[in-house]
Amino acid sequence: MDLLLFRLYGPLASWGEIAVGESRHSANYPSKSAILGLVGAALGIERNDEEQQAGLQNGYQVAVEVFSTGQLLRDYHTAQVPDSTGKFVYRTRRDELILGKERLGTILSSREYRSDALAVVALRALADAPFSLMQIEENLRKPLFHLYLGRKSCPLAAPLNPQLLTEQADLLTAFKAYLHKPLLPRKQVDGAAGQPVQQDAYWLNAGGERHYYWEGEPQDFAKDSDLQRRQTRIRHDQPLSRKRWQFAPRQEHYFYQGGE
Repeated sequence: MDLLLFRLYGPLASWGEIAVGESRHSANYPSKSAILGLVGAALGIERNDEEQQAGLQNGYQVAVEVFSTGQLLRDYHTAQVPDSTGKFVYRTRRDELILGKERLGTILSSREYRSDALAVVALRALADAPFSLMQIEENLRKPLFHLYLGRKSCPLAAPLNPQLLTEQADLLTAFKAYLHKPLLPRKQVDGAAGQPVQQDAYWLNAGGERHYYWEGEPQDFAKDSDLQRRQTRIRHDQPLSRKRWQFAPRQEHYFYQGGE
């Protein structure tokens, strides 16, 4: 199978879950909605472009390799916004505060973020995919809109480093073939003879534990039957309409791999 892999890392990320009342929870790994939203932004697709958004939603499957879920951070959030006035639309924040000054009210919410989380995403194109993986790779390198990790307040802190891997036997093989380039300055360590040597410093610890989530069939993850599936889950993050904030449930498989 052909797969496009890219890295998601930032000081803060928010992978939205079902919102109930004033609580805005975050999952501990990237949602399909957030991944496709990032891809759509890179391609320059507007949120209210229902036709192209539907093409993204139905044309791709995602898999995620989680290196670190990060630390949970909660924010007690307040915002002043005017209530709706028929069909009138406030175009900017300035319009809300000036034109809607007499109608301002305060919204309270509790929002969750993941701090210092790191994951690698694999994107797989289906038969009716509107964009090729090569096109998406090019746009991830030169995005048309700003990219962020779930919310606009969560910018990327490292390059996406997209890599198109063709004819991969399975998802696990692709994740292991992904080249994690060193992103930190080389550090000096003691060699075998006690002499100082220079060593590459990586974001990722190759011996750490991994969590894997993927769509499709269990055997898509690995040919070894013992590695195919640990659990099957239902997650409500399949976008139906970004304009109306509607999402549907989808099925994904899960596998845990301990540290080496």
